Formats: sequence, structure tokens, C-alpha cells
Amino acid sequence: MHLKVSDAARLLEVEPDTVLRWIKEKGLPAHRLRGQFHVNSVELQEWALANHIRMAPPPEEEDSHKEPTSDLISSLLRGGVHADVSGATRDEVLASVVRLPGIPDRIDRDTLLQLLLAREMLGSTGVGGGIAIPHPRTPLVLDVEVPSVAVACYLPKPIDFKAVDGKPVWMLFLLLSPSIPDHLRLLAQLSWALHDTELRGLLEQRAPLDSLLTRLRAMRVGNGAGR
Repeated sequence: MHLKVSDAARLLEVEPDTVLRWIKEKGLPAHRLRGQFHVNSVELQEWALANHIRMAPPPEEEDSHKEPTSDLISSLLRGGVHADVSGATRDEVLASVVRLPGIPDRIDRDTLLQLLLAREMLGSTGVGGGIAIPHPRTPLVLDVEVPSVAVACYLPKPIDFKAVDGKPVWMLFLLLSPSIPDHLRLLAQLSWALHDTELRGLLEQRAPLDSLLTRLRAMRVGNGAGR
């Protein structure tokens, strides 16, 4: 979904002039259409997270009965938390990640790996602070007729992901969604949660799934968080 500057400003809770300045000075991705800037919703979420800006979730585009498919808590329950994911390079780590349990069986793992590598070629999914959020550029390509999945991975050794802040990645979240709106909602909830100091502390301690879920439930992520 493409947003006008005024829509992006509302989500970022700033003035439109500030959005225009960020486009020119801070690399906020935007595209000119008929003389006006438009911002891709996914790129906006990723840019905000990388620049430590907490933003509201994007506008809803789906029927309410579909919302649970992209709830962060449910998605983590499906994907799980995995420790000591092997790999000496970014590509090797991603090759290990696509073989983890928690990824729907109907997804071809080799195809998924190629989609993840193609996404990294467009720009690093390392969002700073040692965290990366790899995902296919277009969720629909996978034809995932299952609820969204979030696979959390702790890396035994920090890996260079060419992140925006230059810091190596020690933690990543693989996001798989059946649609772009689902992906936006899941990314928005994860972005909002990663601003929480206590949750970040748990991640740095390599906390297990139960501990992460307890904190996310306390934050009411997926139950109106950030709205």
C-alpha cells in the first residue's frame, strides 16, 4: 500500500513538512507520482524501526475476522524461538533459518531462501541494535494459506548484515505472512514491541519463548498496542 505524505505524517505523528525533510535528509524511501511523494507502507515501517521512531500501526485494510492471522503473539507461538542458529555469514544464517521447524510445511525452503536473499540485495533487513527482520519482499509470492508466522532466532556469533547502524546482528525475526496487510500489521506490532526496554533486555539475555510471551501479553501487543 502506498501512502501520501499526509498519511505517513499521521502515522509518524509529525507534520507533513517533517516527512518531506526526512525524505530529503534522512533517506526515508519515497517515490514521485504525478509530482507528489508517495511512501510504501512496508518501507515506512522498516525505516521507522531502523531510525528508532515508534509509529502507529498502518490503517486496517482487512475484515476484522482476519486480524488474528497477524497477531505477534500467535505468530511467535507458531514459529517458535530458536537458539544457536548456525552460520558464519548472512547467507549461511538465512540458509539455516529456512530449515527450522515452525515454517509451514507447504513452503518450499529453497524458494524461501532465494526470496530472502533477493530481499537483502535490495537493502539490509538489519534494523539496528543487533536485530534483523528478514522477510520476502512480497508476501503473496509464497502463497501462504496459513496464519502469519514469526520465527525468532538467537545467533551464537554476531553476523554482518550490513545493518543501517553498522552493528552485527545477533538476533533476527523471520516474518512470513499470507498478505501484505497481514505483513504490515505483524511488522507494526514487532516494531512497536522492540521499543520496549524490558523486552529488549529479555532478548539480550536470550530469554525463552515463555518469557517473551509473558512480556508481550503484559504490553498488550496485538490487543490494541500502539493504537
